Amino acid sequence: MCHRSDKLSCMEVGESEIVRSQIQNAWYRSQIEPLANTYMSNENIVIQGRAYCDTCRAGFETTATTYVEGAKVKLVCTNFTSGELTYTSEATTDSTGTYQISVEHDHQEENCDIRLLKSSQSDCSEINEGRNRAPIVVTHNVGITSNVRYANSLGFLKEKPLSNCGQILMQYALGTED
Repeated sequence: MCHRSDKLSCMEVGESEIVRSQIQNAWYRSQIEPLANTYMSNENIVIQGRAYCDTCRAGFETTATTYVEGAKVKLVCTNFTSGELTYTSEATTDSTGTYQISVEHDHQEENCDIRLLKSSQSDCSEINEGRNRAPIVVTHNVGITSNVRYANSLGFLKEKPLSNCGQILMQYALGTED
């Protein structure tokens, strides 16, 4: 209620409050709606990652690492509570060792990970425990505006390390007693 004696001033104050409120609402919508649209996106989520051959059997990617064409990977999603399998999809890596899996539905209430299944290289086919799976978020409702989710690289171990691996590992200060 306006306590001013001049009724015209009361109307101006009321109108300015309405205008300020409209400006605040417009600003809020400009900040929130793009995020809400991301969360409600109907775009498929695309999971992308790589499969590599650990040519030095180091347990991680090095400068001697090669990437495996034709490796098989699998997306596995399970229910948070029950552990029940809810979704799977497989993919094969391309000439750069890269795979992509397009996922149609949101899996916000699930634990999902990418798993290494099989190598196409007979001399680099041992699955590296610890590098054999990568957790991945498969939902639009996490504040990420892109529909692409990048998974950590997955690794196979070469049957016999390359002859120059000692030098390569020295770059990482590995293989020294100091």
